[in-house]
Amino acid sequence: MLAEIKRRNLPETIPNGLTKENWAAYKKEMIALFEKEEYGVTPEKPGCVRWEVEKQHDTVGGKAVHNLVKLTFETPMGDFTFPFDTVIPNTGKPVPMFVYISFHPYGAGQYLPIEEIIDSGYALAIVNYNDVTKDTNDNFESGIAKMYPRRNDGTDWGKIGMWAFAASRMMDYIQTLPAVDREKIYVAGHSRLGKTAIWCGVQDERFAGVISNDSGCSGAAVTRGKKGEHVVHITKNFPYWFCKNYQKYIENEDSMPFDQHQLLALVAPRPLCVGSASEDEWADPESERMGAYLAGEAYEMLGLKGLSGDIEIPAEPGDKQFGGKVGYQLRKGTHFLSRYDWQRYIEFFNQQ
Repeated sequence: MLAEIKRRNLPETIPNGLTKENWAAYKKEMIALFEKEEYGVTPEKPGCVRWEVEKQHDTVGGKAVHNLVKLTFETPMGDFTFPFDTVIPNTGKPVPMFVYISFHPYGAGQYLPIEEIIDSGYALAIVNYNDVTKDTNDNFESGIAKMYPRRNDGTDWGKIGMWAFAASRMMDYIQTLPAVDREKIYVAGHSRLGKTAIWCGVQDERFAGVISNDSGCSGAAVTRGKKGEHVVHITKNFPYWFCKNYQKYIENEDSMPFDQHQLLALVAPRPLCVGSASEDEWADPESERMGAYLAGEAYEMLGLKGLSGDIEIPAEPGDKQFGGKVGYQLRKGTHFLSRYDWQRYIEFFNQQ
């Protein structure tokens, strides 16, 4: 593993001169780099965020309350509103929460065992990403995308940034909830929304931790030398996820002034858990594990334990490395977010 890292000629996680004392300044510089070259520049937080809460009903057999929230904020083109749902256990005390950026509306589709998560003592906030902006190449004319003018200078934000921005606006509301423990709110996503969760958590330090499930290329996997998807594929199929500058690195990844492990490192010192699937070669589990391992070097620099375990031993399905602030788990199977994955993430954050 370590020999392979050296062969890939990856940028250093900890450049010369980086210390605890200048970590905050370095993080600000790196976020600006990822904005300019990959995800696009995120707008400033809106001046006014407001919400309307519709209490729907008790749910999961009376163990929790489900609310529909309609959140509105100011944009350069007027007010923008999107809905999301919360499910909060009836425990009588503040509980941790997962903010889950979802492919589906609340209660529909796959990927989310709601009752099991509630029974584990966690609340949920769930947003359907298409309610923020459509996951299509629509010339940025749907949802929030049409509410911000575009400069066309190569750094305009892509839709990953927009979905992440919406999750931060959800956090504006969640911070007001006495039933939620503000110190234990984690952002989670799968696949392209795993990329979104990472970018959201890096930018918004109110999130106490990040879950990346099968996020692969332009997510948790290091780009240089990975199997499966590369910049050439992802920008051809989904150019609207990123800023235009990212296309400079098509068939030219060695010239990137960054790689994804450096993005993961910016979650530090907060907990980070990366999950992979053994048969998901397009995402490349080994490169996701490598990203988690290298990100852990930032945690070590800050005096914390990064990724635990022997990195030289290949990961097998069912393996987990949960002994530090960076976790990694490998599930048998294909590209999916399963009940098993959620159980592992709950286990990891319980340990934190």
